[in-house]
Amino acid sequence: MDRKKFLLSYSLLALSFSTFGSVVKKLDGNYVGDCETTNDILGPFYRPNAPLRTDLTFEGLTGNQLMIKGKVLGADCRTPLQGALVEIWHCDTQGEYDNDSKAFRHRAGWKTNNQGEYAFKTIIPGKYLNGDLYRPSHIHFRVTHKSGRELISQIYFNGDPHIPADPWASQGKAKHRILNIYPDDVNSTLAINFDISLRNK
Repeated sequence: MDRKKFLLSYSLLALSFSTFGSVVKKLDGNYVGDCETTNDILGPFYRPNAPLRTDLTFEGLTGNQLMIKGKVLGADCRTPLQGALVEIWHCDTQGEYDNDSKAFRHRAGWKTNNQGEYAFKTIIPGKYLNGDLYRPSHIHFRVTHKSGRELISQIYFNGDPHIPADPWASQGKAKHRILNIYPDDVNSTLAINFDISLRNK
């Protein structure tokens, strides 16, 4: 393995551990961990019945493209959950949500595969005023599965200067949802990894 590949692999491994808690094997052979994904506000702009698709881009779209990918896991932090519905929604680069159109722009859902994996191609959202303060750039998530509790949450982006003043992103429980953007391939495709663990019902 050359130096470049080693450094990239090492940094991504460190990222995966730093953003998803820890797992410990108990004497009975079961695993326990602190990987539970924390919740966040739903916000006023959720729309049900968004189309099932993985590509949220469209002709004329402005903004930096971003791949969002990860796994949905059970409460043991290990078991992949097949068929979990992952819904995402966010504003455009001007801070506007599509609340009315049939196109459901910047909104989608997808079900995880047998490895619990999901992925979406979209853009880095803009920001909008919440009172006198700008909300940091964020993407909303709603995740449902027959064996776990529904999760309503959001992800944020490391280095965003509006996080410290935001009532939700600045909470301690959000720290594992403030994610690093990294170049994912030789073409420097921007990506983030967000593994999700659901609590048992």
